[in-house]
Parts: sequence; structure tokens; C-alpha cells
Amino acid sequence: MLRQQKFGVEPWAIRETGLNLDDLGPAESVFALANGHIGLRGNLDEGEPFGLPGTYLNSFFEYRPLPYAEGGYGYPETGQAVVNVTNGKVLRLMVDDEPLDIRYGDLRSHERVLDFRSGTLTREFEWVSPAGKAVRVRSERLVSLAQRAVAAIRYTVSAVDQPVLVVVQSELVANEEQPSAVNDPRVEAALHEPLRPAGHFLDDSGVTLLHRVERSGLRMAATMAHDIDAPDGFQVHSSAHENLGRTTVTCRLLPGRHLRIVKHLAYGWSSQRSLPALNDQVRAARSVARYYGFEGLLDEQRRYLTDYWSSADVEIEGDPQLQQAVRFALFHVLQAGARAERRAIGAKGLTGPGYDGHTFWDTETFVLPMLSHTAPDAAADALRWRQAILPEARARATQLGLSGAAFPWRTVRGTECSGYWPAGTAAFHINADIADAVIRHVQTTGDADFERTTGLELLVETARLWMSIGQHAPAGGFRIDGVTGPDEYSAVADNNLYTNLMAQRNLSGAVAACERHPGGAGELGVDADELAAWRDAAEAMVIPFDDKLGVHAQSEGFTSHAPWDFAGTPADRYPLMLHFPYFDIYRKQVVKQADLVLAMQLCPEAFTPEQKARNFAYYEQITVRDSSLSAATQAVIAAETGHLDLAYDYLSETALLDLGNLAGNTEHGLHIAALAGAWSGVVAGFGGLRPLSTGLALSPRLPQALTRIAFRLRWRGRCLLVEITHEQAVYRLLYGDDLELRHHGEPVTVPRDGSATRPIPAPEAVEPVHQPAGREPLARRIRSGQPGAGLV
Repeated sequence: MLRQQKFGVEPWAIRETGLNLDDLGPAESVFALANGHIGLRGNLDEGEPFGLPGTYLNSFFEYRPLPYAEGGYGYPETGQAVVNVTNGKVLRLMVDDEPLDIRYGDLRSHERVLDFRSGTLTREFEWVSPAGKAVRVRSERLVSLAQRAVAAIRYTVSAVDQPVLVVVQSELVANEEQPSAVNDPRVEAALHEPLRPAGHFLDDSGVTLLHRVERSGLRMAATMAHDIDAPDGFQVHSSAHENLGRTTVTCRLLPGRHLRIVKHLAYGWSSQRSLPALNDQVRAARSVARYYGFEGLLDEQRRYLTDYWSSADVEIEGDPQLQQAVRFALFHVLQAGARAERRAIGAKGLTGPGYDGHTFWDTETFVLPMLSHTAPDAAADALRWRQAILPEARARATQLGLSGAAFPWRTVRGTECSGYWPAGTAAFHINADIADAVIRHVQTTGDADFERTTGLELLVETARLWMSIGQHAPAGGFRIDGVTGPDEYSAVADNNLYTNLMAQRNLSGAVAACERHPGGAGELGVDADELAAWRDAAEAMVIPFDDKLGVHAQSEGFTSHAPWDFAGTPADRYPLMLHFPYFDIYRKQVVKQADLVLAMQLCPEAFTPEQKARNFAYYEQITVRDSSLSAATQAVIAAETGHLDLAYDYLSETALLDLGNLAGNTEHGLHIAALAGAWSGVVAGFGGLRPLSTGLALSPRLPQALTRIAFRLRWRGRCLLVEITHEQAVYRLLYGDDLELRHHGEPVTVPRDGSATRPIPAPEAVEPVHQPAGREPLARRIRSGQPGAGLV
């Protein structure tokens, strides 16, 4: 079992005892709270010290220039970067005449707890000022999953052993100073004072600040109000300025007495609504928060999460640390998308500014499959956001001389923000990834209305793109040349197998959806000839295969490339993209992240079991996992091909990626797709879940280290509980009608309000597979005392 020194191991919480000032940044990401609309990093209440201050509103951004040493046609001229908005977390504390700063005086104790069942961050500490005055502080923070615009903090200060005069300054702070950016392409430069004052108001209930950002034209409002419980004689004063709102509470505390402040926050933004309307909106949300009170908001939060866990929980026996990590992952993925409501789910969620807050293909490929099975409304809304940015995607396709829609490789609000075209513009597989998420969501939910109103248009426009990119070659077959697949170390390749298989799935799925909804297809201009062309292209799709080696080729000619010198590449030269020229990387057999292996997970029917085993062994020895997205996929296919202990190691790596800061960049936000991959590693890996066109198929098996896993998932109006031991699998319907599924290929009927039990066949012996030198799963390397690795 991996040993995690920083956080205690417990099943439903992350607990930090003590405080390491050198490690504030990663902890702020781990302890972040969000609801898909608002994100609050886990900064200390006093505001300082900090690793990286951050308060975010989903899709609230500013433009920034994208400079090029040498420009080219179709290069994006501007990028988009998430803005650190008005910070309402700050509660500065004066004890007598000294500010409470944990860097001074004596910090006797300090504990923080992130609770997955209450959705709260609780902090308790005792501090003695340099003058010897002791106070005990308890802070409880939540971002409401039930009230989308609301966050709240309950802050309690108690005198310990002698009277003290305390002053709490509760603030709204705009344009906080940000730390200097580092020289790393994974970390984007912070914008300098992007918020322009647009109004500030002080009323009997609280303080409101209005701001806009200049180039994007977006407007926002933030407001705060307080409920105060204090000894008689306390004083309150509030003020408002352009970039600062402050409420000051002063009182004298005798030993054992306390001052308690409940701070209610509300946030809103818009590209269309006026500032007065936003002002009214957030003040109304603030009023609702005060109506409920902190306990009322907390009760709502617990009910919301109880409902979520009832159909999403994963139980793991045999590894308490993995159990904690998987629930941590499930909690943060929910926070990233729960109330996004037709806005993007970014690669970092709302936990940090990494990647400028952009959304990539990994949302559809890793995050949405999990949400479709656990929080389907959030998955549907994420795809409705893709539909909302179709105008930009169509315009991009037109600019590139293509038909249909060309979705951006990275974006905040729909326009392409990638300045590196081999890994951006050429990575057209994002279109098929979006289509795949639509197909899987409809399979999982059976939601025909969603398919008709949202999915159909996405499938049609993405299918049209493939017809303008690909071609029927004179020698036969439908080719898609000059594209980049998931493996960004093999750019601008011909017939990338992943891209071709996913495009095939896209085309076939579009045909099927149009046949189910002929009226909607007609409104989109689809006719019989276009449907026939899609069918023909799908049936003729080129699937590269190396007959000599007996494996599928990642792309045409890939298996003929020179091998990478893994033995001569030391550990400190990873990730390769930061230490070697792309020219060298692109023409060698070295894989950044699972590419063909991911195709085997998402398109399982395209491969025989023997092909999967040979492919996995071949690509395992050249995959370096310079991406955090890889380990989850390798876990799934390792389990499917019988390498159960290896799958366990890969699952541990993806689940513990942020709790252990294994990539060294958790400070800039959590890896939301990798966290969702932890769910896949359990459910699709050891559970063997494959949602096929014919229904659910499961092939469960456990590694030796685990004695039992259980998971819940939603499927077409049902909730299925799957319990797996080494000997048997039990399928139980928690609600819904009878369910037909396949267990290791055999049909099983699970009755309504009942269960079905089936034995698990013994696994066949397999030959070990090998990784490049020094690139074994991090779980194994940490156990052996080897250094960690760079991941992006």
C-alpha cells in the first residue's frame, strides 16, 4: 500500500493535521470547494500566507494575446484565460493589537478536514500571539450544491485563558496579487488586474462589488452579508470601495466566550445581462442564503450528497488509502460539474488556474462517462454546452476549409485557444470524442429527448467534418490523413487508429440517430445521399495493422519508426516534451499517453481478445505516461488482458495523483480527468464494465491486494449495485425494472428489487508485460524508493 504522509487515511474525508507552509499550494487545490459555477481554493481564512489565491466563476475569462515567432493561416490570434475573481473567503483576525498570522507567534495545533458527505471544509486551530494571547478558531466553509450562486463560511473565535480584544475584518477583495508565473508551458501567466471596477454598494444587509473585464466584456457581481453572534457591546462597521468591501466586527472576549460570524456570499456573471440586473441577482441569492442560515444550507448540502452517494459510491476493501482516494475523486468530479449548467467542465475544474482554465477532449472521454452513470443531468448539461458553442465550431471549420463543425482543442467559451497546431488544430479526434460522449450518454440514460434536441445536431455536424477531412482512396478504404491522436508524441500522422475508429463510431452513430429522428435530421439538412455516404465511409474506414508484428499500428508506419532510447533517458529528462525537440520525439516509437490502448477501451468490439493482449504488451513497452490521462486507461486494459496486479498499480497512480502530488503540479489545480479515471479504473477495469449497443456487459475480477469492491451505477432509469469478491459477483437492483446484462459473456437477468449471483471464472495465466526503463507505474516506483515523474 502506498504511504501518504501528509493526509490521514479515512474513508469519507481528507484530514490534514499540522501545517506545512512549503506545501500550501497543493493543499489549496485538494481542499478546494466548488459546485460547477463557483470555485473556492482552499486558502487560509486570513488570506495569508498562500500558495496561490483563487476564486473562480465557471467560464468567466479574459482574452490575452497569443504571440507567434512565425505566424500562419488559421492560427488563433487570441487566447482565453480564467480570471481570479473577487475573493470573498478572507476573514482577517486581530488579537489585541496583533494580526493573526500563522507564520508568527505559536501555532499550537492546526487541522483541516474535507468531508465528502457534508461537502464542507472545516478548519480548527489554536494560536498564541507573540504577546502571549491565545485564541481558538473554528472555520466551516461550503459552496452550495443546492443554491448555485451561494457560498458560506461560519467563523468562530474563542478566547482561551485570558481576556482578548478581537477584531475580524471580513472582506471582498478584487485583483489580488498573484505569484509570478514559472517557466513551464503547463502553467499559464496570471493576468494583471483584469477586473475593472463598475460599481460598489453598501446597504443595511451587506456589501456588493461589481466588475467587468475589458476585452471579453463579461460582467460580474459579488456580495456578502453577515449574521453575528457575539457578547454584548460588540461593534460592526462596513465600507465599500472599488476593489474592496469590508465588514469589521470588534468585541472583547472573556475566557471561554466566543465571537461567531456567518458570512454569506453570492456570485453571478453574464455576457448579456446588465450590471444592475446582476446586482439584483446576487443580492437576491444572498437573501436566500440568509433565509436558510448556515445550518439550513448545510442540511441541503448533506441531502444533495446523500442522494449522490446512493447511486455513485464505490466501496473498496483491502486498501483503505485507495478507498479514500477514489471517494476523493468522485467528490471532486461532482464538484467540477454539478451546477455547471450548460457551461464547460475544465481540465482543472474550478480548483486552480492550470491550463488557463481550458476545457479539452478529456472532459468527454474521461469525465462524462462517469457522470452519465452517476450524475446524468450534469453530463447532459456539459454536452448542451458543446451544442451552444456550435456556431464557433462551424466558423472554425469554415476557416479551415472544412464542412460541419471543428470543435476547439482547448477553450473556455468556444473559440480555439491552442497556439500549437500539431497538437491542437490537427487533433480532430475531439469531434469524435464529443460524438462518443453523446452516444454513450444516450445508451446509459435512454434519454430520447436529449438525443433529439441536443445529441442529434452534435452527431450530424461532427460526422460532416469527417467527410471533408477523409477520403476514399483509389486503392480502397476511407483514409483520414495528417491528424494527431491522443498521443501527442506522434503528431500529424496518417490514419491514426484511434481517430479512425472513433470517426467510424461517430459516422455510424450519426446514421442511427438520424434514422431514429428523421424529422430532426431533415431540419438539419440531412438527406438519404448524405446518410449513405456516412455508411460507406464507416464501412470502408482504414484500420492500420502490422502483419509482421501481429499488432495494430497506432498510425500508418508507426511500427516502422526507430525505437526511443529509453535506457539512455534518465528520470529527470521526463516529461520528454520539456527536454527533447519535438522533431526527435515525433519520428520515434515513444508514446506520451495511451492512444491505441484507449481505442481498445472505447471501441472494444473492433478487437479480438488475442489482439488486445498483443497490442497491450507491445504498446506497454513504449508508453512513458508523460500525461496524467494515461494510467487510468492502462489500468482498464491491463485488467481486461489479465494483468490484474499491474492494473491495481495503475489505478493507484491515477487515484493518488493529486493527494500525493505525484505530478508535482497539483498547486495549479486538480487533474479532473485523471480523477474521473479512478472511477473507470475500478468500474471498467476490475468491474469490466462495457456499455455496448446491446446493453450492459461486465467481466469482473479482482487483484490479489483487494478482497471486495462494490459500485453503483445508473442505467436507463435503474440503479445497479455490483458487489465483487474473488469468488463471485452479486448484481442487485436498488431501484428500477428488471435488467438484462451479460456476465463474462453469459446472459443474466437481475429482477426488480432483487439480485443475481454468478461465479467469477478463474483468470488465465498471462506473460508479464514490461514498461520502458524507469517508467513503471508510480505505485511500484514509490514502493521501491525511486523518484516521481513529470506528468501534465
